[in-house]
Amino acid sequence: MTPSPDPKDNRLLAALPAEVQTRLFGYLEPVLLPLGKVLYEAGDTLRHVFFPADSIISLLYVMENGASAEISVVGNDGMIGVAVFMGGESTSSRAIVQSAGTAYRLDGRRLKDEFNRHGALLQLMLRYTQSLITQMAQTAVCNRHHSIDQQLCRWLLLSLDRLHGSRLTMTQELIANMLGVRREGVTEAAGKLQKLGVIEYQRGVINVLDRAGLERLSCECYAVVKKETDRLLPYSPAE
Repeated sequence: MTPSPDPKDNRLLAALPAEVQTRLFGYLEPVLLPLGKVLYEAGDTLRHVFFPADSIISLLYVMENGASAEISVVGNDGMIGVAVFMGGESTSSRAIVQSAGTAYRLDGRRLKDEFNRHGALLQLMLRYTQSLITQMAQTAVCNRHHSIDQQLCRWLLLSLDRLHGSRLTMTQELIANMLGVRREGVTEAAGKLQKLGVIEYQRGVINVLDRAGLERLSCECYAVVKKETDRLLPYSPAE
């Protein structure tokens, strides 16, 4: 596997005006992200940000007893490390690679320098942060009020939106950790979806056979997040 050759594979980077791309792209470093790699732990000082190209990163909240639950998922739609420009420099979550692939790493100081120009990057990053907050809030509501079946559908749809194709490499144990539920619950939910012909699951690989069916079986949480993301971030490359 080789790094993606084009930073514009990330939709945030692609949406920046050409002059901003010229200032930043020379400092972007392509990196390979293997499944399960931890980019940072809760409390770490963030020195870099990551723009996923064809990888997916999960932000997890980890309890003192080791239990965890996903609070948001970031792929080619966004960026890891919003605390860098929000002023906090650290965060209470863990960032872990959910789907292996590539990303572009940028020194946090470079990002802050561009952010402080009060131009296009600032506006884009603030809109992205709002969409991320929406996803976090909706995830909290979903985990509290909806069934594991519905949560799994939402999670699969959000992941699909951030990947090319319809195949995800993911173990049931990792999915359970993301959703904050028991592995047996994920096994049962995945089995139901497979019997309905919506997915095919085998040896850690989930192949979505019926995207429309998955959307019908999901709760409203997926649609809420997608609608707000599309509203805030049309991702049309700026001239």
